[in-house]
Amino acid sequence: MRVSGGRLSLNDRQQIAAGLAEGLSYSDIARNLQRPVSTITREISRNGGPSGYRAHQAHQATQRRARRRTTAPARPPSTPADTAHGRDPHAVLAFAERFTDLLAQTGLPPMMAKVLVCLYTTDSGGLTSAGLVQRLRVSPASISKAVGYLEEQQLIRRERHPRQRSEHYVIDGDVWYRAMIAAAQANGVIAEAAQQGADILGADTPAGTRLHDMGQFLRHVGEDLAQAAEHWRQIFSPSPASGPDDLERPADPA
Repeated sequence: MRVSGGRLSLNDRQQIAAGLAEGLSYSDIARNLQRPVSTITREISRNGGPSGYRAHQAHQATQRRARRRTTAPARPPSTPADTAHGRDPHAVLAFAERFTDLLAQTGLPPMMAKVLVCLYTTDSGGLTSAGLVQRLRVSPASISKAVGYLEEQQLIRRERHPRQRSEHYVIDGDVWYRAMIAAAQANGVIAEAAQQGADILGADTPAGTRLHDMGQFLRHVGEDLAQAAEHWRQIFSPSPASGPDDLERPADPA
């Protein structure tokens, strides 16, 4: 799908309003308009949210903001990533937006995707809540909700420095290992419930057979996922005495 650029027109905003009225997701609206999901998310959030969005009001508000920007002193663009080491801030920002859209398309809520990408593209791999608010220019409540969700999914962890009162939200080397193990455990729970349903409905009935097959599939997939996660964790995790540059990676297949 070709993703269009440029500013949203009044017609675009009317389509957004119509999509919200129909109960479409942000991803569906973005797909219909051939726009990034992040564009639709920002447009709706800054103009009343999904329940209060009005096309004409949003268009007028955007025009007023544009007029104010032409008279206001310029300030540095917001970027959710470090721009040290001679990085091009515009390239960094463009990558972060693309990566955020990609994660959102896989089902990760847009704000959670923003926070995760912000942490991944920060050299330290960790930021305080205030740091995330400053970089992403969103409310503390939005950050609090996002980090809570990401913690539940085992994608980030929080830590407190001994001499600092604020907590840091951190991505470490085991983040995807923990996420895969959590997914494998979830598959196991569903597989067990499916097997119980098969026993109740009768193993020889169509419904029972269907549930039995589902349970077997998820159980084996979960076991394979856990084994693969442990295998690749051992290969890609650095030893305590080595740093990232010392990590020996397996050769890519020819």
